[in-house]
Amino acid sequence: MKRLYGLPLVAAVVSLAGSQANAACNCAARYASAGGDACCPVEEGVCEAPHYHTIYRTERCTVMDRVEETRYRTCYERVPYEKVVNYTKYVTETRQKQVNYTVMKPVWETKTRTYTVNRPVWETRQREINYTVMKPVYETKTRTYTVQKPVWETRTRDVTYYVRKAVPYTKTITVNGGSWQTETYTIPGKTYYRTVRTPGKWVYDPCTCTCCYQPGSCCKIECTTEPKTCCKKVWVPTCETKEICCTKYVCEPRTKTCCYKVCTMVPECKTCTYQVCRMVPECRTKTCCYKVCKMVPECKTCTYKVCKMVPECRTKTVCYNVCVPQQCCKTVTCYKCEARQVPYTVTKCVPRVVCKQIPCKVLCTNPDCPEAGGAGAAEAPCSDCGAPAGDCGCNG
Repeated sequence: MKRLYGLPLVAAVVSLAGSQANAACNCAARYASAGGDACCPVEEGVCEAPHYHTIYRTERCTVMDRVEETRYRTCYERVPYEKVVNYTKYVTETRQKQVNYTVMKPVWETKTRTYTVNRPVWETRQREINYTVMKPVYETKTRTYTVQKPVWETRTRDVTYYVRKAVPYTKTITVNGGSWQTETYTIPGKTYYRTVRTPGKWVYDPCTCTCCYQPGSCCKIECTTEPKTCCKKVWVPTCETKEICCTKYVCEPRTKTCCYKVCTMVPECKTCTYQVCRMVPECRTKTCCYKVCKMVPECKTCTYKVCKMVPECRTKTVCYNVCVPQQCCKTVTCYKCEARQVPYTVTKCVPRVVCKQIPCKVLCTNPDCPEAGGAGAAEAPCSDCGAPAGDCGCNG
């Protein structure tokens, strides 16, 4: 890409050189036209007939050549190598030591103490108690009362009663009926969106002189699934009329004579004798015995043990672990990065200037002009060095 930055500068130089060549050949560069001006100023009547001659103009154009160039890039690789490493390892070692410790040893002592308690002593005593009781006294009394004495009497009367009688009749009723029928219904399709990419195109890249594929844009399209046809059974109700036989019951009145008894209450006087109990208070005396508790002090002696903790020194052997350092070595695999140059080929475009001779037909009305086609006709000078076109070396 850096080598292509000079292409616009080369094109500008070529354009400037072409303009200078046209300026140098101003008289010979005008093409034939009706009533055109002469390329050189002459007097009237000097050029009697027009002259045509062919000249060659040199033009330079730039051509891009594809050149393959070998370049190198640096790649890094991991290379293994072995290395001896010294390290310290701690080993657990078991040791023993004597430890003195003190324990509390229990010592039992027997002691005696005297204490006083109160001992209960029971005594029996007597006393008289006066109390009152209620004594029942019965009395006989007489009283007269009136009661209702029942007398029965027979009577007759007419009684009306009803008898149920069955009567047949016909009735018209409506009965609900129906049948199952099959119906068809359609379920519409579902709508969903799908992402689709439009077709791409090939685009020419002037920097790399290659064609690159440029993908199309993505868009969403709406899609619909096919509708689904289903069947279902539907109950279709109907109304039907029927005649049925019914029976109804009618009450028919009837009369009969029946006998019944009537109870009449007649008053009657009676006399009865009864006893009445009346409670009369009576005083009595009784002797009861009771016990009295009296607390008498009494001395007692008890023996008890007392525990006293006495310190005692003892010795025991204790095992403990100690970490001892130990020097060791081991071989480990390490990696180091080594750089190396890897060749690769790059294709680039190199500009090259090519000179071309383009023939031009020129009209000139001056016979004395060296470009009129006589022996003194000359070619257009080179736009770069000003020398004749055959001597500048661009045609080679």
